Amino acid sequence: MPEGDILRRTATRLDEALAGQVLERAELRWPTAAGVDLVGRTVLGTRPYGKHLLTRFDDGRTLHTHLRMDGEWRIARTGTPAARGRSEEVRALLATSRWTAYGRLLGMLDVLPTRDEPRLLGHLGPDVLADELDLDEVLERWRAAGQTPAAEVLLDQRVAAGIGTIYCAESLFALRLWPWTPADEVPDPVRLYRTARQQMQRSVLTGFPPGRVHGRLRQPCPRCGTPVAVGQARRPPMQRPVFYCPTCQRAR
Repeated sequence: MPEGDILRRTATRLDEALAGQVLERAELRWPTAAGVDLVGRTVLGTRPYGKHLLTRFDDGRTLHTHLRMDGEWRIARTGTPAARGRSEEVRALLATSRWTAYGRLLGMLDVLPTRDEPRLLGHLGPDVLADELDLDEVLERWRAAGQTPAAEVLLDQRVAAGIGTIYCAESLFALRLWPWTPADEVPDPVRLYRTARQQMQRSVLTGFPPGRVHGRLRQPCPRCGTPVAVGQARRPPMQRPVFYCPTCQRAR
């Protein structure tokens, strides 16, 4: 599932193509939004929050999308074959005279008054990539997790929004923490979130996540050479893989 860094880069691309421009074509191929008309509206911009995207318009409405596992927004020059959006995978299309943005395989889509955004996102923790991350609030939510494994708390969007399996694994590896360490036994949760935040900020700039352990099953650990292992966070059907080094991240 795309994580906060991907959403931030996606929002930037959407802004470059659409912000400040009037929509000449708009199609929302979603049962609950099929009748929404956005043609003639000016796009104010797109704001990422965790794993969510909020595209705002000048009439006080917001298009909310979530990529889930396979979704993405692409940009094409208006008038080109890709900009026609004929694929059944295209679930939203926003076009100006110059550029067309189309959302493929989006996992969530709805239109709401911009003033209602806090209601939509109110269950989430602070955005880990926010300009001013409220670490005090994150720490308070972390402490409430008690004996819950650290990896599961990192993945919990109600604690901090934007971290998925990549930055869960990579931040734990960076601090040599066993992923199943009880949350209340983690020495410095704030440092853990700062690490994940710094890794994601670097990825926003470079386009590349750390790639030290995530997805590297049985490959040598870059620190000690031990084959990377994979475990599981959460119970089915919400389970997620967690890659780690059995030596560098040995259970205490």
